Amino acid sequence: MNPKKKFYETAAETLIKNLDKRGMEAYYVDNKDDALKMALRFVTPGSSVSWGGSMSINEIGLIPALKAWDCTVLDRTVPKTEEEKKEFFGKVAVCDYYFMSTNAITMDGELVNIDGTGNRVASLIFGPSNVVIIAGMNKVADNLESAVDRARNTAAPMNTIRLDRKTPCTQVGRCMDCMSPDCICNQFVVTRRSTPAGRIKIILVGEELGY
Repeated sequence: MNPKKKFYETAAETLIKNLDKRGMEAYYVDNKDDALKMALRFVTPGSSVSWGGSMSINEIGLIPALKAWDCTVLDRTVPKTEEEKKEFFGKVAVCDYYFMSTNAITMDGELVNIDGTGNRVASLIFGPSNVVIIAGMNKVADNLESAVDRARNTAAPMNTIRLDRKTPCTQVGRCMDCMSPDCICNQFVVTRRSTPAGRIKIILVGEELGY
């Protein structure tokens, strides 16, 4: 077996046990194709689904698969005006399934996320009946301190470049704790437990996904 794959599998076994203690359902799959299959298995026919901004869910092909599935899709790219966005996010708040990734996850089972507008972390915290997180094993950090460091100095700068924001981190390659109008590091959220238990579901993938 590939040593990296074996390491990911072993680490996932430990992580899944710790996530279970925190009320989060967790599963491990070998690759992005299996991640897509498992993600779709969560979606019951006729249910409503939406998602947050995520390279990971794009990389597994989730969005076109959902659009072809037997469900009502709430596509975050559709609303354009502020009034349309307000109405849209009201529907997302009561949707059946919300898909996202996480900026980092500790071996002890805590999720760490940084958001710009806060819509993604808001749905993680409260609203949708089920939150399904797709996370490559590259997102796993040893502890909370290293998870926050990963979110600030790896995920955030890469996402800032992707979004073409004019912030100091795009120039120096690490967080500068800026107050730029283009800053996407406005909300820092650590999720310790899922309430109710089982609401948050995590698919750990034995590949590098997203940032």
